[in-house]
Amino acid sequence: MKIWVDADACPVVIKEILFRAAERTQVHTKLVANHAMRTPPSQYISAMVVPAGFDVADNEIVKLTEAGDLVITSDIPLAAEVIEKGAVALSPRGELYTTSNIRSRLNMRDFMDTMRASGVDTGGPPPLSQQDRQAFANHLDRILAQR
Repeated sequence: MKIWVDADACPVVIKEILFRAAERTQVHTKLVANHAMRTPPSQYISAMVVPAGFDVADNEIVKLTEAGDLVITSDIPLAAEVIEKGAVALSPRGELYTTSNIRSRLNMRDFMDTMRASGVDTGGPPPLSQQDRQAFANHLDRILAQR
């Protein structure tokens, strides 16, 4: 198992949880983004910089992900693609994406995109809460315990 992180939009506090988990469990964790990132010195943690561009990081994650890997992303289409490959997808807010809920998440995402395109201000997501962090850490621990 490897952990792949869609790092462009991943909150720092979530990255820190991932760094501690990677060290504790000795699971290779790779952050993928279109800019350089600081990572702690570790044989289990690395970063990959991809060229700037629409979905370049996402496409690289999909290409490299294997069945049984874990992908950390809030990008619903990316989550759907890695689930198709047999990987597990977890949002930084602690939402576990599954084959049974990803289709409805994609539909809601598309609906909200349509609303925004028509000029409706849908707002953004709320700030990451302590409950979100705890949900993420709990799901991450459960996933890593099953490997």
